[in-house]
Amino acid sequence: MKITSTSCICPVLVCLCFVQRCYGTAHHSSIKVTRNQTKHIEGETEVHHRPKRGWVWNQFFVLEEHMGPDPQYVGKLHSNSDKGDGSVKYILTGEGAGTIFIIDDTTGDIHSTKSLDREQKTHYVLHAQAIDRRTNKPLEPESEFIIKVQDINDNAPKFTDGPYIVTVPEMSDMGTSVLQVTATDADDPTYGNSARVVYSILQGQPYFSVDPKTEHYQLYVPESAQVGSAVGKIKANDADTGSNADMTYSIINGDGIGIFSISTDKETREGILSLKKPLNYEKKKSYTLTIEGANTHLDFRFSHLGPFKDATMLKIIVGDVDEPPLFSMPSYVMEVYENAKIGTVVGTVLAQDPDSANSLVRYFIDHSGEDDRVFNIDANSGTIRTTKVLDREETPWYNITVAASETDNPGLLSHVTVGIRVLDVNDNPPELAREYDIVVCENSKPGQVIHTISATDKDDFANGPRFNFFLDERLSINPNFTLKDNEDNTASILTRRRRFSRTIQDVYYLPIMISDGGIPSLSSSSTLTVRVCACERDGRVRTCHAEAFLSSAGLSTGALIAILLCVVILLAIVVLFITLRRSKKEPLIISEEDVRENVVTYDDEGGGEEDTEAFDITALRNPSAAEELKYRRDIRPEVKLTPRHQTLSTLESIDVQEFIKQKLAEADLDPSVPPYDSLQTYAYEGQRSEAGSISSLDSATTQSDQDYHYLGDWGPEFKKLAELYGEIESERTT
Repeated sequence: MKITSTSCICPVLVCLCFVQRCYGTAHHSSIKVTRNQTKHIEGETEVHHRPKRGWVWNQFFVLEEHMGPDPQYVGKLHSNSDKGDGSVKYILTGEGAGTIFIIDDTTGDIHSTKSLDREQKTHYVLHAQAIDRRTNKPLEPESEFIIKVQDINDNAPKFTDGPYIVTVPEMSDMGTSVLQVTATDADDPTYGNSARVVYSILQGQPYFSVDPKTEHYQLYVPESAQVGSAVGKIKANDADTGSNADMTYSIINGDGIGIFSISTDKETREGILSLKKPLNYEKKKSYTLTIEGANTHLDFRFSHLGPFKDATMLKIIVGDVDEPPLFSMPSYVMEVYENAKIGTVVGTVLAQDPDSANSLVRYFIDHSGEDDRVFNIDANSGTIRTTKVLDREETPWYNITVAASETDNPGLLSHVTVGIRVLDVNDNPPELAREYDIVVCENSKPGQVIHTISATDKDDFANGPRFNFFLDERLSINPNFTLKDNEDNTASILTRRRRFSRTIQDVYYLPIMISDGGIPSLSSSSTLTVRVCACERDGRVRTCHAEAFLSSAGLSTGALIAILLCVVILLAIVVLFITLRRSKKEPLIISEEDVRENVVTYDDEGGGEEDTEAFDITALRNPSAAEELKYRRDIRPEVKLTPRHQTLSTLESIDVQEFIKQKLAEADLDPSVPPYDSLQTYAYEGQRSEAGSISSLDSATTQSDQDYHYLGDWGPEFKKLAELYGEIESERTT
């Protein structure tokens, strides 16, 4: 069994295809790099992200070992804001700027002034910027570009060891492996055939031969290859057929053990090389494996003919792939105090381009999973700041996702989780833990604990307990209750005197103060309500309602019900009496015989004062006729007063109004007159009497707007009349 060169076909094809994709059109396409646009190759789809301005590069490669008389043209730098009037000035900085690479600050053309050697330096990192020639202000943000040195075949292959000294057993079969030599070429193995090594024997033929293409296998694997995927194949030739040609492959040596694994395809008898761990071009660019192929079915009759196995060396070259930025930590935890001003710095994240180009990185916050945009991030520095005032009691923790991308390839993103803890400040005063129903028994003693209260605080533990309870010192000492701080975040309410009575006061109010243990300390005031209740001897509350007053007198429930029924019956009687009295009024004069004094009764109203035909008004014109006193029939006076007579001339000349006033004064001054109202009727009312008619004959049926309150000012004789008309007015109002 021999491992032949044909087993290298698949790995070589993979390598060549990748080379063609990366570099096949390097000299035939212009590459446009914009600030918000991915780099692309002609013929591939360009991904646009709203470009504003950009740089245009016609060439990214420069040939090494250029020996021409003129500087080698590298490319052209152009800004979209350049109108061709010379107002834009182009500046080039970075590796080799001004020494190896020069730029025409007006046209943006870049040239190489020196011969470069790819084997010494493979690429140069440059920074380009366009500024206004008059103001020196930048028209574009500074952009980073890479100029790679293109390889030419200027290095001969060299053997890594030598001279080689080996021995060969005599009578060895043809095809026996004698020695494996390795030569390396300093040229670029990924570009063209400059680094391809071809072996040949200059002396020793025809006894020995060498495979011109593989003294070892070479395989190209990009660093982006997925773990578990197949990255290449290898095959050994066996002259036998059938089961005698079956074989297995294994890795017996090399620095790639643990990174790669190999399995056998029984159908094709090929070795399938797979990736066990991820590759990183920046850490290790190549691996070397020694792979062995051995027959699985051995015939011991022919064991002396060989070991029936063979080994070869496989060199694996790791290809560089543009990778997304890598954060310095897998996750971040930051802290910020609540109530901090808008724009307060929370923290900074850091990501770098893991590739050798080391491109600039831009940051942004992914707001897809967060409605409120509470934070923002500086796109260049990665510093996170607040955009709102935070409240720990509302949201104590925030989780945001920060993304990073390369400036020249925004499509490659990496994400990291940032947890932000909101730290507490003492901005909430303590409060009572709940509404308390405090009861004091009527038979309480001084110093007796009637209730225990506690407090709570919305702030964190450091700014909450320990709580202090105390009475407001600005108020006078409470004679009924006091407060005792138990020093365990609770306080007790104690009585200061003996016995309380609901009949005197059934509710008391106790203002208290509570402070927390924060710095600075905050306090709040609350008022406790204490109800006075009747309690049993063991302290159990019997009742706090008003009926407890009767119950304390020793009345049973039946007695209370009987008392209530009596009260209801009395109320019903009173209401019935008032209703009947309102519906029927007693007449002022019960009969013609029930006349308290001289009352002249007539039905004909006549023609008034001037009508002398209807009735005799002598009694009015001659008051002396009325002087003959008639004693009241309702009472017999004990003392008969001597009538007072006046001369006829005086009586005839006196006015009726004056006569009435005179009689009123006499009645008021006479102590023998019984306290009864007297009613006399006169046809003549005088001149413009302020009281109007005092007749009550028609009062029961005729409504009037007259106000009779003045009757109460006429003395005790008119008391009954005042009460009567006052009652009528009350009925009208009702």
